[in-house]
Amino acid sequence: MISLYRPTFVDLFSGCGGFGLGAALSGFRNIASIDIDENLQYSYKLNFPLASVHIADVSKLDSDFWSAAIGNVSPDLVVGGPPCQGFSRIGKRQPEDPRNSLIAHFFRQIVILDPKFFVMENVEGILDSRNKYILDEALGLIGSRYNVIGPFKINALDCGAATSRKRILVIGCRADLSMPQIEARLTAPKLKPVTVAEAISDLPSPVHNAEITASEYDWWNYKPGAQPSKYARGLKKVSSEVGAKFAKQMLRSGLVSGVMRTKHTNSVVDRFLQTPPGAVEEVSRYPRLSWDGHCPTLRAGTGSDKGSFQAMRPIHPSEPRVITVREAARLQGFPDWFVFHPTIWHSFRMIGNSVSPIMAQYVLGLLKEAFDLESAA
Repeated sequence: MISLYRPTFVDLFSGCGGFGLGAALSGFRNIASIDIDENLQYSYKLNFPLASVHIADVSKLDSDFWSAAIGNVSPDLVVGGPPCQGFSRIGKRQPEDPRNSLIAHFFRQIVILDPKFFVMENVEGILDSRNKYILDEALGLIGSRYNVIGPFKINALDCGAATSRKRILVIGCRADLSMPQIEARLTAPKLKPVTVAEAISDLPSPVHNAEITASEYDWWNYKPGAQPSKYARGLKKVSSEVGAKFAKQMLRSGLVSGVMRTKHTNSVVDRFLQTPPGAVEEVSRYPRLSWDGHCPTLRAGTGSDKGSFQAMRPIHPSEPRVITVREAARLQGFPDWFVFHPTIWHSFRMIGNSVSPIMAQYVLGLLKEAFDLESAA
């Protein structure tokens, strides 16, 4: 008999919902999403209308909070990417950064919640010699309760995305459960990467299309006569369970959001024009994308508490401008019905901070497979 039960998940450090989207599209049902940054989580409430969204500090959550939030049940899955700025190989490397302690708080929540599976994501720098002890000590909190896969490196490109985004994953299966042999596929995906052309060539340009406003967002017609790739067609499909109703209605009408123009001075436009595809612009150090290449890792920049620093944004392959929010979303793997924030800056922060939904769905789809096999045993 086929079970109609949909396994549940809790999304810690949820941000705008890259991990959560991968979980939902893999067949998991949200019962709680937690993030302290209301701006980053702004779009979660819109895109996951059935989710239970909490603005809260993960480091302060206890069993009383969880009893009130989800009742006396254990989720089937917990996912999360604790903030990783202190481990980053870009800028200052600070093992003493207080945000690094959130790794331990993630695993403290695992002890409280007792899920069947967990997945933790972080940057490559977490395995550097000056940082690795932080992860080792955090893993010590769960003892022998879980069989652990990793830490191992995975690249969103190898999961079928259009951007190179290398991340470290740690996956746990509760020791009282049998883990099907999916480790090889988890740790070594071999899907074909997607090119920039396949990802964004059918999207409108902010130079040529007229803007339509609705629900505080900008809405644009797709590029006339464009033939979307298989990848693009997949991201244009409307989901029945996730997505803001107004965004899905607009998409069904052939309109897409996130095509706001970033204004450049004439001198910047000239420098962009002189930068060949695949090269790096000498002054800004922004890379220019090439149609047959892949996108480098999209970065978030910082919040107002850290100076509101704007991260690098790639230059469009054939136009003298940086990419739009929707182009960044396509490259990262977000569907076209996914709305971010009415402002460009917050939208890019959301995308740059997110787990690639393409990678998340690949990994969590395998865990859903494992869950189904365990449930049928």
